[in-house]
Amino acid sequence: MLEELRISNFAIIEELVLHFQPGLVILTGETGAGKSILVDALETLVGGKADINYIRSGAEKAIIEGDFLLPESIRNPVLEILRREELEEQSDYLSLCREIRANGRHVARINGRVVSLATLREISEYLVDIHGQSEHLSLLKPSQHLRLLDNYAKNEDLRSAYQQIYYELMELRQKLSQLRQLERDAAHRFDLLQYQVSEIEHARLKIGEEETLLAERNRLANAENLAALVQQCILLLDEGAPEQPSVIEQIGQVIHLLGSLVRLDNSQNPLLERAEEIFENLNDLTQTLRQYGEEIEYNPRRLDLIEERLNLISSLKRKYGGTVEAVLSYAQKARKQLEEITSASEQIETLSRTEMALLQKLGELARQLSHNRRQYSQALAQAIEEELAHLHMEKARFRVQIEHVDAEDGIPLENGRKVAFNASGIDRVEFLIAPNPGEGFKPLAKIASGGETSRLMLALKSVLASADDVPCLVFDEIDQGIGGRTGAVVGKKLWQLARHHQVFCVTHLPQLAAFGDQHFLVRKRVIGDRTVTEVQVLAGEQRVEELAQMMGDLNAATLQSARKLLQSVSERVAQISNS
Repeated sequence: MLEELRISNFAIIEELVLHFQPGLVILTGETGAGKSILVDALETLVGGKADINYIRSGAEKAIIEGDFLLPESIRNPVLEILRREELEEQSDYLSLCREIRANGRHVARINGRVVSLATLREISEYLVDIHGQSEHLSLLKPSQHLRLLDNYAKNEDLRSAYQQIYYELMELRQKLSQLRQLERDAAHRFDLLQYQVSEIEHARLKIGEEETLLAERNRLANAENLAALVQQCILLLDEGAPEQPSVIEQIGQVIHLLGSLVRLDNSQNPLLERAEEIFENLNDLTQTLRQYGEEIEYNPRRLDLIEERLNLISSLKRKYGGTVEAVLSYAQKARKQLEEITSASEQIETLSRTEMALLQKLGELARQLSHNRRQYSQALAQAIEEELAHLHMEKARFRVQIEHVDAEDGIPLENGRKVAFNASGIDRVEFLIAPNPGEGFKPLAKIASGGETSRLMLALKSVLASADDVPCLVFDEIDQGIGGRTGAVVGKKLWQLARHHQVFCVTHLPQLAAFGDQHFLVRKRVIGDRTVTEVQVLAGEQRVEELAQMMGDLNAATLQSARKLLQSVSERVAQISNS
């Protein structure tokens, strides 16, 4: 339900904060006071057209915010959308916001995060239905009709059993399609896979081999330079030249001198030890260089073999992946595909038998679902026509149209006809209405707008109250073209509907307004040179006076009539509650 609505600089509304209660919320006031502006603001909040003309003169932007309490019935699908869009989740509450900016850049937010208009509308469809001049009507969408009919017929368990088999069948058919495609491509594919597996296996690749070969290739390619460098190092370290002793020989002289120094000052013995350690390290270094130099070889044949091996590895990487690991993984997958091709025919035969068994089970459940829908569709149509008669639409007729579409791979009916099916069954369901005699049945979306639409929605909602999960319903112009007696009937039905939903109603009829659980008066005031809309919660004598003014001039007679009306409604409501 909608708990709080905040509106800033929208049309003639400057600042407005409204707190709503469960039940039937009534909005009254003189024509032009701003009642429909509140409905327009709510429609804009839930994804309606954001017209910059809504921005109050002199303001840069208009802001509409609403806080909704999520009932258990819609919590899971709403939370699922929030998770999908990575939005902040609150198990019980949801906050929507819409900004209309004068520069044309409008903003939608859910729980404080900017979202696309499509996401805002998707969420809002679970929260609010606005009936009247608005086009935000879930019941006008044929996609909703099948769900509502199933809920009315209490088909939840049967539909769930059907869908379980349906998704199992879809998964199996996808596997069959892949196998059949595999079988069609088998001859060419089999030879290609065999060649690829053989090529990779023949190469006997090893992880890490390429790095080792690259290092060896580098040494072989630079063998002459490496040998020359080693020889120069050995010459300097150990062999020296006639004009210059070797490094090791010079270090030996340093050790001899330091020995003499220590005999004179033994505190410098650590220097002698360090020099001796350097001497030993240089000898080790020289020995290591001699061993390394002996291992260096110039081997053109080995270099050619390494180049050939590296070229082979590079070629396989280009064909089957960027790394040796990827090439080996490709070979493993190719072997698996070879096994699947070999066993494809056998698998297709087995899965085809399973497909026929699943299709038979699915057909039984689909035909049972269809039978239930047709049976309950008549009861639904009759109940809605009775509701329409009470709402001053005695001539209106309602029909639930159920059709099938032929399909070669469909579900067979009793007469042998094969029809298309989806996750909902074999039926294509749409609600049709004939508002006036002689016009014929038309889809709900084609009927007249205004009060006629609102009354039709009220009739539908009244009958489908337990089947419809949308918690907040708004009816605008529902009293258009009806009198006081019919207004009392409409008021009673709205009050009953408000036991299952939060219902907002804009009305000019006191007979309807008297049924409200919460009553708001909308009026205009001129402050300075600006017109503003104000909204006041009415209770007690203030409500009596408003109902009296709705009946005519405010006087003792209309006040008495208003009190009698409230008393009468109170008695009728108590009687309904106790029955």
